[in-house]
Amino acid sequence: MLRLVLAVFVALSLAGCAVKPEIPRSDETIAQSAYRHDGPPELVLFTMKSNRTGQGAHTALLVNGSQRVIFDPAGSFRNEAIVRRGDVIYGVTPGMLDVYTRYHARETFHVQVQSLPVSSELAEAVLHEALGKGRQADARCAASTSEILAGFPQLGISTTWYPNNLADQFAQLPGVSSRELHEYDSDDNRAVLAAFDHDRVATQRAARERREKEAEQAAYQGGDRLAAN
Repeated sequence: MLRLVLAVFVALSLAGCAVKPEIPRSDETIAQSAYRHDGPPELVLFTMKSNRTGQGAHTALLVNGSQRVIFDPAGSFRNEAIVRRGDVIYGVTPGMLDVYTRYHARETFHVQVQSLPVSSELAEAVLHEALGKGRQADARCAASTSEILAGFPQLGISTTWYPNNLADQFAQLPGVSSRELHEYDSDDNRAVLAAFDHDRVATQRAARERREKEAEQAAYQGGDRLAAN
């Protein structure tokens, strides 16, 4: 049994489920980084699996509620351009999500992506729990994620230390869809992080906010014209 536990711990560490230094972020930075995705409320479970053995090596949970975040317990997806507090990644735009999955999918690991549509109330409740979870210890990725989900009886999830066990439980929920992401670039995934362009993300966010403001102004002006008629 001890040998099995050690093997799981080593696999989790190799996949990035080990505590890394945290870059301090101000409340203002966290607030400015919030991203609201216009898709339906959902929970997305990521399970990083060994291409050689199929063993689960890391677990993370995307929550799309009033904002879209990834709860990435003890994860290694960190640099100056990524706004992260504790184990929550903020500002999960489509571009950020693409970088996150490509960072984990490589010649030694692939990513199982399981998506579950949920009510806005449930998404917001899970989001609240994820934001308050805090930093997690080494190898607690599946344990801490399952603890969050287990807090909602309607999901029927039990706590577990094993990523594959959590993925198997999640697969049983009505409405879940699943896919796998494979890439075969180098096992050294630091290049993916190095290529992440903070300025480009900021420019995209500013452009989006400008379009939203222009749309609001156009709607307001349209309302004035109707009132004048």
